[in-house]
Amino acid sequence: MNLLPNKKIFFLSDFHLGTPSYEKSLEREKKIVQFLDSIKHEAQEVFLVGDMFDFWFEYKTVVPKGFVRLLGKLAELSDAGVALHFFVGNHDMWVRTYFQQELNMKVYFEPAYFEFNGQQFLIGHGDGQGPGDHSYKFLKKIFRNPICQWAFGIIPPGIGMGLANYLSRRSRNADNVPEEVFLGEENEWLIVYSKEKLQQRSVNYFIFGHRHLAIDFTLNEKSRYINLGDWINGSTYAVFDGNSTQLKHFKP
Repeated sequence: MNLLPNKKIFFLSDFHLGTPSYEKSLEREKKIVQFLDSIKHEAQEVFLVGDMFDFWFEYKTVVPKGFVRLLGKLAELSDAGVALHFFVGNHDMWVRTYFQQELNMKVYFEPAYFEFNGQQFLIGHGDGQGPGDHSYKFLKKIFRNPICQWAFGIIPPGIGMGLANYLSRRSRNADNVPEEVFLGEENEWLIVYSKEKLQQRSVNYFIFGHRHLAIDFTLNEKSRYINLGDWINGSTYAVFDGNSTQLKHFKP
């Protein structure tokens, strides 16, 4: 696919809306909406690379309360012809059909390859990729199991959502997250994963989230690994203008 004149592709991830409190989540949500509003005239496609919400579960006729500003803005972009993509993260993996039906947004459960203007992209949330983290990889298989999802779905929403939000807050309290630091080329699992993928095919840009640390790392003369950071402690995103991809910081 080629970009239209004066159009761009935007990538952002890890909003974790819903944590640590309603007030702080709402403040963050308004900032994200402000960013989406600022790019609506130049965006051809928008990639949301996981963990939009700190927890998400779709019952048959019930979805989590709140987030109407973000969902409304995404609906506006979609109705205006902007293509929306969502990569399921480890906090919002129980997505079903709501986003596809309401927002015409494509949903992905695994990393996927794309080509824009002759440039090759591999995009995904990043959880469970690369070496290590074996306990999470085991839990991911359980949580992705349809029987597990069905079992949670028979719990009344008031109980199920309360329990899930409590556990989610325990796993990552946005008020008490230590500052992430770069661990080095050999210890960054997504860099190792990207190098492994380069042995299989040529990729110009590896775009991931999950790490909560904005990283732009050169793999070789033609390939870069870009981690999108987050919108809890930062407001970072990436943009492809048809020629190159840049990691940027949003300042309202």
